[in-house]
Amino acid sequence: MTLPVLKSASLISVILLATTACAQPSSADANSNNVVSQSNQSTQNSQTVKEVSTTVDERLRQLLTQAGIKTQITSIVPSKLPNMYQVNLAGQLPLHITEDGRYVIQGELQKNPSERVVTKTPVRSTSAQLGKPVSASTKSDILANMSALKNMSAKTPFFYTAVPGVIWGATLEGVPFLLSDDGQYITDGEISVIENGQFVGLDEEFEALKNQSVFETLDKSQLITYPATSPERAVIYVADDVNCPYCRRLHQQVPALNAKGVTVNVIGYPIYEASPKQMRGIWCQATEDSRRQAFDKAMLQGEMTPAPASCNTDHVTPNREKAAGLAVMATPAIYREDGVLYQASFESPEFLEFLGVE
Repeated sequence: MTLPVLKSASLISVILLATTACAQPSSADANSNNVVSQSNQSTQNSQTVKEVSTTVDERLRQLLTQAGIKTQITSIVPSKLPNMYQVNLAGQLPLHITEDGRYVIQGELQKNPSERVVTKTPVRSTSAQLGKPVSASTKSDILANMSALKNMSAKTPFFYTAVPGVIWGATLEGVPFLLSDDGQYITDGEISVIENGQFVGLDEEFEALKNQSVFETLDKSQLITYPATSPERAVIYVADDVNCPYCRRLHQQVPALNAKGVTVNVIGYPIYEASPKQMRGIWCQATEDSRRQAFDKAMLQGEMTPAPASCNTDHVTPNREKAAGLAVMATPAIYREDGVLYQASFESPEFLEFLGVE
């Protein structure tokens, strides 16, 4: 049985640990799915789950069964992810679930093969920090413990989730993953929610707040903005690539959206091989109007404007890297100002309903 809503772990070995294998070819354990016990885990953190009582075990089994899990639950044990239990399933990847049964992750945990440099117990997040970037000190500690993972850097985005001690991150390519806040265990699962006894999908509150946080970090001067031409009723952010055919189709609708009171902010998000150089040329134009005109020419006529010889700056990459926290899976990725991602066809009437501008 395929579990409802949840992602299966499949990417983490390729995205994170395969790189490690190249850096450390002699380490067979780096690519294994073996969950190694953490001998130096602090015993002073009262928030961390330490044992599974009979009451909790029975309640979680009942809750998961009611939510549609028909696979045999073989055991429930403390998870290596803080404040979670691991639910082992016959023939399937395990689940990790909070004691209240609200937040669930499906995925095999990978042990970080890096040397653990920072051993202190991390300060756990609060509900007020949901969807916020992790503190500078927390990020520094995480990265210090991830030295063997070569695609991790100071540019890697990390955000606090609803589960204290579980951090959401993404590669600069926008591929999401979760990790314990000490950086010791990683999974490519994402946090789903059980509400009223049923799986309802990813944690939408976290996703929206995280995306709002990303918008706040963007350099607004390097967005190409198409202001509403009637009283503004909605603001959207669009991750665009000049060679994406669907991006071009959406761009044809921008004047009509502007007329309905929608302001469109374009984030340069190159994904095609030729796009970085071509988009650099557009973003190198001297004024906001000339940038907009060059972008229009690319999107509507397929004509690219080269960068002036005097332009030696890449104005696209900084926002592209900050937008990694949006975890864009395909362009155009369309977000309301409140951080909610639109997940249907922009050519459908539902799009205007989503924007509230029917």
